[in-house]
Order: sequence, then structure tokens, then C-alpha cells
Amino acid sequence: MENCLFCKIIKGEIPTTKMYEDDNMIIIKDIDPKAKNHFLCIPKCHFKLLAEMTEEDANAVKACLKKIPTLEKELGLKNGYRLVINQGEDAGQTVFHLHIHILSGQKMGWTPA
Repeated sequence: MENCLFCKIIKGEIPTTKMYEDDNMIIIKDIDPKAKNHFLCIPKCHFKLLAEMTEEDANAVKACLKKIPTLEKELGLKNGYRLVINQGEDAGQTVFHLHIHILSGQKMGWTPA
């Protein structure tokens, strides 16, 4: 998508701190961290919501979910981590390209809205 921030990052048009990249995804540092370690795992295929996934999109998300645990050392996941996928404006989604927040590096409590 032409105006999608994450698509521009994936294309290299916007500089960022890459932690990992392969054919399916890119993992970058979040610019507004909510934990000691806060990364974004962004599938390279553009879609907004889980409900909009094609089979190809679902395979990319599956690849993301399988890859994240293998990056324990690089992402500081040793003592546990939280994955968050915001879906829509009410959930706090601000970039409408599906992405997975990876939070780690500290004890995290539960804070419902």
C-alpha cells in the first residue's frame, strides 16, 4: 500500500532499527516502547485485520509466530514475553497493517481497559 508506514519501512523507504528480517517478516524496535524491550513483528504482506487474512497471509502470520521464540537471545525473551495484536481503532491499532507487538525484559501485570 502506497501510504502504509509499515510497507514503507519494509521497502527501506523509512529507516528503522531492524532486529530480524526474512522473506515473510521484519522485526523492528518500537519507537514508542511500552516495556523494557518492545519490538514489532510485521508480516511483509499487507492486510489490516485477522478477519481479512488470505491463506497466504495466514501462512505469513504462522511463520512469524514460529520465528519469534527462536529469537530468544536477540529479543531478550528468556524470562517470558507477551505478544499483542491490536485489531481496530477501539483496540488501539494505529497503523492499519497487521503487526505483532513483542514485549519482554520485565515483569508485566495485567491492566484491563
